[in-house]
Amino acid sequence: MIRRSFVAALAALALSACQTMPAVPAAVSVQAAQAAVEAALADSVAGWNAGDMDRFLGVYSADPQTSYVGGKDMIRGKAALARSYEQGYDFSNDAARGTLSIETVDFRRLGPDHALLIGRYTVDLAEGEDATGLTSLVFEREPGGWKIIADHSS
Repeated sequence: MIRRSFVAALAALALSACQTMPAVPAAVSVQAAQAAVEAALADSVAGWNAGDMDRFLGVYSADPQTSYVGGKDMIRGKAALARSYEQGYDFSNDAARGTLSIETVDFRRLGPDHALLIGRYTVDLAEGEDATGLTSLVFEREPGGWKIIADHSS
């Protein structure tokens, strides 16, 4: 009798816990996730090409642990990333900044709220040699959409 009471109490406790747990967001298909990530990235690219650094950086997470690795350096945080871009590029000068494009090379889900996009970026410069290389971008689905939390660009 004690055993049945214990099992019944345990079942009631488990049922009440399930009812109070927040709903898990519906799974997003790989195709839908890729489309959303690529749309966020396209908006960032449009910001670069318009000379709007805030729009360009809008795809990066505000999380202070957000990282950018390029060359031998690693930068943490969106504010530090903004300072780096301010020092390296003249967003008010179209010719010096060039025109950015990014082509998806590979995309994969890393879980329900994370994805990896490997792309080839190209900066077409009016004068001089174009800059091109590979980039690995880890995205996290945040309330405001998919945001980059780690960027490794060569």
